[in-house]
Amino acid sequence: MKPSKNAHSSSDIRLRAKVTSHVEMILNHSQTRRGILFVNTTYETLLREMRDAAGDSGEFYTPRPVVRFMVEVTDPKLGETILDPACGTGGFLTEAFQHLERQADTVEKRRVLQEDSFFGGEAKSLPFLLSQLNLLLHGLHAPRIDPGNALRFRLAEIGEDQRVNVILTNPPFGGEEEAGILNNFPEDRRTAETALLFLQLIMRRLKRAGRGRAAVVVPHGTLFGDGISARIKVDLLEKFNLHTVVRLREGVFAPYTDIPANLIFFDTTGPTKDIWYYEMPLPEGRKKYSKTAPMAYEEFADCLAWWKKREPNERAWKVSAGDLIQRDDQDRVVACNLDIKNPHSGEVVDHRAPAEIVDAIIAQEQRIIGIMDEIKAVLAERV
Repeated sequence: MKPSKNAHSSSDIRLRAKVTSHVEMILNHSQTRRGILFVNTTYETLLREMRDAAGDSGEFYTPRPVVRFMVEVTDPKLGETILDPACGTGGFLTEAFQHLERQADTVEKRRVLQEDSFFGGEAKSLPFLLSQLNLLLHGLHAPRIDPGNALRFRLAEIGEDQRVNVILTNPPFGGEEEAGILNNFPEDRRTAETALLFLQLIMRRLKRAGRGRAAVVVPHGTLFGDGISARIKVDLLEKFNLHTVVRLREGVFAPYTDIPANLIFFDTTGPTKDIWYYEMPLPEGRKKYSKTAPMAYEEFADCLAWWKKREPNERAWKVSAGDLIQRDDQDRVVACNLDIKNPHSGEVVDHRAPAEIVDAIIAQEQRIIGIMDEIKAVLAERV
């Protein structure tokens, strides 16, 4: 999740200086075979430094395990068009390129891979440049990254020729767009929440009749928001097939934010009938993820196995979409809550250390004893 923020702070200026230095090293070493390893190592270092500085510059980068999982289950095919309208440093497009590269085993397929497959957008200048560098280093010869705001086009004017087969993205959230941008959306769907504007854009840019599908990172508030948010979610349920919601734990996006996020997956095969939810568990003994103890791709193994053969279990459950939409007596949308809790979780898991739990129990017992003593004293006065 990336807050929509454009201010150039002093940390951003320092970061740009580091980028310039790294790019110079890359250019100096990229002309020989011996320099290839150096180039890749230097670029990975550059991205790490960008991510470490992201809290100051207002960017949240999608962890590589999450990106890899989303690409894996969306499974783009060679010959399809793939878009990330808010591509940041190009993580989704790079992962999708590597996914499709294995399918390009002829000259013509290589041409399709290179020329007809990948499209992106990134309004911030530094990530825009780095996304192109990222894709170039991974083998895409001429990245097509639009440097403008993806929301600048009037929604109603986006036609079939601008639609794609696959959208993989972690769009900006928070922040506010200028009035000119909001005017591109239907009057009753205009909102200050950038994530909801991008969700509408994504829905509009998917190919119809079952030829389009999307995997999108959304902040937790998107699931339970009402008002305009509810109307947009009803559009999603009634015009698209929202088939899966994967619920991530706190700290997946650490150190940038502890806000829980969700991965939503939908396609254009028809309206939503049922939604499958899958709640990712924390590793045993962990309270949350952190910068020094991040999420690992291997933790998606059970979810990947379940994805291919879905059955309810302690982590997965299914709900009817029709039960989630509430309307008033004039058929106006009142609510659409997608924040459905795990019915198999039973009691809330207590992540405190055993000693903390014991201390809390003792303190509670002491409070109870104190109250009972007060009651006993009151009763004794009445005798």
